[in-house]
Amino acid sequence: MAKKYTRDELIDRLKKPGWGLVTGNQAMPLQGTLSQMVEATHDRHSKGHASGYIKEIETAIEVDMLQIQELWHHLGLPV
Repeated sequence: MAKKYTRDELIDRLKKPGWGLVTGNQAMPLQGTLSQMVEATHDRHSKGHASGYIKEIETAIEVDMLQIQELWHHLGLPV
């Protein structure tokens, strides 16, 4: 089973680069800080699209939907 970060570990990594958003559109990969990826998933969700999932590029750590929603809340984004 893949390693998962705790909520606090994810919050500590919000400003760190090296994260990517995985969606059905491989032609336009999105990469940046974890915070940018969380905001991108929120934007997709608010427009009725699948949020996709976030992965840490170097380690292949994945952030599941529940953790993404917790980060939306932490950043003050509406759920």
